[in-house]
Amino acid sequence: WVEEEAPDVLCLQETKCGVSTVPPEVRALPGLPHQFWASAEGRPGYSGVGLLAKTEPLNVTYGIGDPEHDADGRVITAEFPSLFVVSAYVPNAGRGLVRLEPRLRFDTAFLAFLQRLDAQKPVLLCGDLNVAHAEIDLCHPRANRSNPGFTPQEREGFTRLLGAGFVDSFRHLYPEARGAFTFWTYLGGARARNVGWRLDYAVLSQRLLGSLCDSKIRSTVAGSDHCPITALLAV
Repeated sequence: WVEEEAPDVLCLQETKCGVSTVPPEVRALPGLPHQFWASAEGRPGYSGVGLLAKTEPLNVTYGIGDPEHDADGRVITAEFPSLFVVSAYVPNAGRGLVRLEPRLRFDTAFLAFLQRLDAQKPVLLCGDLNVAHAEIDLCHPRANRSNPGFTPQEREGFTRLLGAGFVDSFRHLYPEARGAFTFWTYLGGARARNVGWRLDYAVLSQRLLGSLCDSKIRSTVAGSDHCPITALLAV
C-alpha cells in the first residue's frame, strides 16, 4: 500500500520497536531512503514513532523538550524548506483515566512546542492524537463521555490547539462527514460495522490552507486497528 500511495513523507505511530528492530521490509521501502525512528527508553514494545522521507530533511529533532514525556519516544519533527512535518503519538489517558493528568500535561507542553515551530515556519502535524474532538468523530458519543479519548478535558485540549492557529484538515474540508473513522477496536466486529473513532489527524498551520488539496481517510487499508490517512499539499 505504501508503494502505491508513494508519499513524500510517511509518518508512523505506535511502532513499538527501536531503531535496531525496524523490519527489513520497512527499511527497504523504495522512495523513502531517509528514515528516522524514536522509541521509548528502556521500555521495549511501548510507544514509538517513525518518519520516512523521499528527500532529506534540513533538520530532524526528537521529542518536545519536556523530560516528563520525551523518554517515551512520541514525537519526531522534520524540517523541510517550506514547512515542519511532525509525527506524533499522543499518550492515551488509560483505562479508568489513570493517566489522564499526564496526558493533559503532555497536551499543554505539546501545544507550546507546536507554537514555537509555527513561529519559524508552517507546521503539518500528522499522527494518532488519541482524541475524538466532536460527537461526529465517534460512533457512540453518549456512551463514551467518560472514556479515554472523549473526556471533556481531552476534547478541550484539541479545541485549544485549533484556537492557537491550527486547522483539522479533514474536518475543514468535510465538516458534515459522518462515519469517517480511523480506529476500530478488534472486539465485536467493530470495523465491519464501522463502530469507530476518528483519532488520527493531519493538522496544519492556518497559513497552509491555501496549499491544502485534500485530506483522505484510507479506511479500506487493512493491517492495523487504525487505518492510514493522507494529507495532500501543494508546497
